[in-house]
Amino acid sequence: MKILADCKFNTKRIHAGYRPEEHHYASSVPIYQTAAFGLTNTTVANQIVTGQLPGRFDYSRDGNPTVQVLEDRIADLEGGIGAAAVASGMSAISFTILNVADGGGRIIAPINIYGSTLDEFRNFFPTYGINFDLVDNINDLKQVEQLIKPDTKAIYVESVANPSTEIADLEVLAQIAHAAGIPLIVDNTFPTPYLLRPFEYGADIVIYSSTKGINGHGNTLSGLIVDHGKFDWTNGRFPQFTSEEFILGDEQRKVTASFSSKFGSAAFIKRIRMKYIRLLGSVLGPIDAYFVLLGLETIAERLDKQVASTEKIAQFLVKNPHVKQVFYSGLDPHDRLVKKYLPQGVGSILSFELAGNEENVAKLIDQTQIFSYLPNIGDAKSLIVNPARTTHREVPAEFRQRTGLNPQLIRLSIGLEDVDDLISDLNQALAGAFK
Repeated sequence: MKILADCKFNTKRIHAGYRPEEHHYASSVPIYQTAAFGLTNTTVANQIVTGQLPGRFDYSRDGNPTVQVLEDRIADLEGGIGAAAVASGMSAISFTILNVADGGGRIIAPINIYGSTLDEFRNFFPTYGINFDLVDNINDLKQVEQLIKPDTKAIYVESVANPSTEIADLEVLAQIAHAAGIPLIVDNTFPTPYLLRPFEYGADIVIYSSTKGINGHGNTLSGLIVDHGKFDWTNGRFPQFTSEEFILGDEQRKVTASFSSKFGSAAFIKRIRMKYIRLLGSVLGPIDAYFVLLGLETIAERLDKQVASTEKIAQFLVKNPHVKQVFYSGLDPHDRLVKKYLPQGVGSILSFELAGNEENVAKLIDQTQIFSYLPNIGDAKSLIVNPARTTHREVPAEFRQRTGLNPQLIRLSIGLEDVDDLISDLNQALAGAFK
């Protein structure tokens, strides 16, 4: 649809990927709550299962119309060639790493990332021959360059780190990656595509826990993988894309194909769908996709308010005598990386180090009345959590010391409540924690 192709983000978030005339003119995306779809007849069935009829479906593990609208919409918003929706953010990370490092290899990543991601990188993937070179500072470009070896498969970053909100210098990291013939993978969960679109700075794969800010209501788990479609997977480092695949050929006609020969620039995202979603499962259900689509329709209004409130709360915390340090990159709007990558705001998540001890932390959390104590972010409700004991409990003490992730650190996710009420709640809880 050419008119929509020329539209801006706030139009596409509502309309992209959906043609009402293809769905009985339903104004909202229908929920296709079905496990399978009729194949009509044997001739049509053969065309469907071999991918010759892209508008038809056979089984919801292989594809579903509701889920496809979400995939098409997020790909359009990001400027990618395609997307795959999965059942959680961790599935998005896992499938991406497996796809890029199939058969083994090394990946460069920072240590100041989400706890389950770090646990997976340290303890799970190495058992499958995929190892990680972990750095304290992903923006130490010289160290990153020195870590690249013949078997290095990718550089992985969080665009805005969890929970410190440090910003990765995506454009320079992409240049380093491409000079070595490897992709840059970006977890863009914190900013969402409304505040930052990593493809504009050279990223190759973007992943999300769309459970968080994209959905924005804390009512479903979901993950997204988006392919820029610009990386050359045939450069010799990634034989999984150029090797013949039985499922892509035609045994009767003696036709063979690889992912790169059959799908060209879409080889990565097609392999995600056909190798990992189809075979390992972790499928996003149509109702969950519908919830994410609903959240996506209000993403701009939500984040504009949440960013403004987060900045005010960060300023309040800086001045509070019980707060030792505030971690929020948005505190310095003149910071080079903030100005370059996140001029609309760093996001709705911040963290701060509380004075005292863990007893004070417990008292603070227990005495908040508006903030909900639960391990999520990006919700319409404001949330509070102690990462070292919850979301980042898998991080070893050695790593926590190197990143400042001590037991006194508290993470806030700012929601849509009145900011004065949130500040008042924090103020009384801080006072009560030190009585």
